[in-house]
Amino acid sequence: MKIEFANGRIVDPANGVDRIAPLYVAAGRVAAIGNAPAGWHANRVIDASGLVVAPGLIDISARLREPGLEYKATLESEMAAAIAGGVTSLACPPDTDPPLDEPGLVEMLKHRARSLNQAHVHPIGALTVQLQGKALTEMGELVEAGCVAFSHADVPLVDTQLMWRAMQYASTFGYALWLRPSDPHLGRGGVAHDGEVATRLGLAGIPALAETVALSTILSLARDTGVRIHLCRLSCAQSVELVRAAKRDGVAVSADVAVHHLHLSDVDIGWFDSDAHLVPPLRTTRDRDALRAGIADGTIDLICSDHAPVDEDSKQVPFAEAEPGATGLELLLPLTLKWASEDQIALPVALAKITSEPARLVGAGAGDLGVGCIADVCVFDPQAWWRVERSALRSQGKNTPFLGLEVQGRVRYTLVAGQVVHEG
Repeated sequence: MKIEFANGRIVDPANGVDRIAPLYVAAGRVAAIGNAPAGWHANRVIDASGLVVAPGLIDISARLREPGLEYKATLESEMAAAIAGGVTSLACPPDTDPPLDEPGLVEMLKHRARSLNQAHVHPIGALTVQLQGKALTEMGELVEAGCVAFSHADVPLVDTQLMWRAMQYASTFGYALWLRPSDPHLGRGGVAHDGEVATRLGLAGIPALAETVALSTILSLARDTGVRIHLCRLSCAQSVELVRAAKRDGVAVSADVAVHHLHLSDVDIGWFDSDAHLVPPLRTTRDRDALRAGIADGTIDLICSDHAPVDEDSKQVPFAEAEPGATGLELLLPLTLKWASEDQIALPVALAKITSEPARLVGAGAGDLGVGCIADVCVFDPQAWWRVERSALRSQGKNTPFLGLEVQGRVRYTLVAGQVVHEG
């Protein structure tokens, strides 16, 4: 299949490209940019006037809810949501049921994903057996099965010695650990940021210390072992400062932020809006602004959706009893564009946070429109407005604190390996 995108603005952060030019796709790969290949005859020509032609988005935290949690979402529904949002590659955390702690489970997930012939799925292996924090998994076997890294998802790893041993092992074999810093004792029983809003609403608080204390421990162990650490879903200002200092010291660390934390704070809980019950919790406006500054100056490397579809029954309960999480695959692009517009960030810089930067972390050869690269492409209209409504979301989970918000940026075409898998 030969496809030509004519008159589009090609924005490819990985190669420093930002210009209006045609893009040629053949045999599943980028054939040329600008000048057509010799003897070119397209099977389909798409007029991309007024559209941005970019690498397919890469989301490093998207829960697909399979295996075991299909009542919340299915692989089919979430893959449809991914391509509707321009996401062509995604990494899924290991907190499925059962957790991704055995090669057979990883291989089954990858096979199911391939059979749908949509977005590329990169599983993250469980760091410990059953995510119980007692014994390390067989990391080598999980890597052979297709895991790109190891994580404990949102389950705190209490045993510091076990974490130290895991880092030593991972460092020896070149594996990466993706950890979300969280001290389970400081945050015990909490459901919202420990501040004025939680006090007013009578909600048990989770102090910022629950993140920074755990983060300090992770960084100390990382310095000792030399392991590659990725810090997941930072939420407070002090965490940004700790990561900034660690990078200055040469620690092999990267970090991400969930896109909703760039826009919301604890005041958005309103009157107990369970869709705003998230992990980590929404914190103060000062924390939110520090996260925005951190992603802008490169202290925080990339943005993810932290996609977590939740069934209606688990959200239509009192705030403290609601299951945390928000759907986000289809909102990753427009909310990133919203941040870029508000903070006057250039489009190539903003798109790098959801394409080339996560590509370096996943190591999957994605996020690149260079000639010869796999043609994973997201074509979107940066001027198109749409309202976030339940009926507009492909995800089975309709839980998002952005319901009713008008956002800018509509995906028109998504290509995966040169095939048009979505037209909107």
